[in-house]
Amino acid sequence: MLQVSRKFEYGLHAVTYLAMKGPERVVTVKELAVEIGFSQVFLAKAMQSLNKAGITRSVQGVKGGYTLAKAPDEITVGDIGVAIEGEPHLMRCSGDDCQCEIESNCSHKGYMFSLQKRIHDLLAETTVTMLINKYR
Repeated sequence: MLQVSRKFEYGLHAVTYLAMKGPERVVTVKELAVEIGFSQVFLAKAMQSLNKAGITRSVQGVKGGYTLAKAPDEITVGDIGVAIEGEPHLMRCSGDDCQCEIESNCSHKGYMFSLQKRIHDLLAETTVTMLINKYR
C-alpha cells in the first residue's frame, strides 16, 4: 500500500530533532545519526535536500553542522516531503505526463484525486511544532 520513503522519515526526524534543540544550536550529521539511530551517509543526503529547500541552514567550519532556517511553526510535514521527494502523486494520472492506459474512462480517478488532496492537506496543515507538541 502507501509507504513513505526512508529518506523522508530521516528528514522528518532530523527536522524535529533540530527544532527540539533550538534555533541557535548547530547539530552535526553525526550527532543526528547517533541520536536518531539512522545511517549517517543516508541522513547526509536527506539533509542536503532540506538545505537546498531552505528548511535547514548549513553552518561551515569546525563547529559546523545544521540548524533550522525557519521557525518550527513555519515548517510543515508537506514542506519536508516536497523537499525530499518532490510533489506527491499517488497514481500515474496525477502528474503532468499521464501514462495510464485507462485514464480516459477510469471510474476511480475522482476518488483517487480526492484521497491525494486529503493527504496533501493533512501534510500541509501539520507543522513541526504540532508534531513535537501533539505526537510526542
